[in-house]
Amino acid sequence: MLTLFSLLTALPAVLALHLLEPELVLPAFSALLFVEAAFAVIAARLLHSSDSADDITLWDLAGGFTLIGCAAAVLGEPDQAALFLTEQGDLRPASRP
Repeated sequence: MLTLFSLLTALPAVLALHLLEPELVLPAFSALLFVEAAFAVIAARLLHSSDSADDITLWDLAGGFTLIGCAAAVLGEPDQAALFLTEQGDLRPASRP
């Protein structure tokens, strides 16, 4: 199961690096990981695997995909997020009729 998780995480990352523009890699990778997490949740619900703490389950895969997807979303385009936050803090000029 760990090999499957590694392949499903590394393969899209390598493909995104080679096929997309650099500024689109992290957002695309993040969206792809959220989709993979959704598929893992659906598979876990349908398969009803045992709840053993010894093995990695599909629920663990879904959590890992979500965690990495959130990290990719946070790390993507931090300068635009900073610009947005500074514009929100500035005083706006009063509008005149």
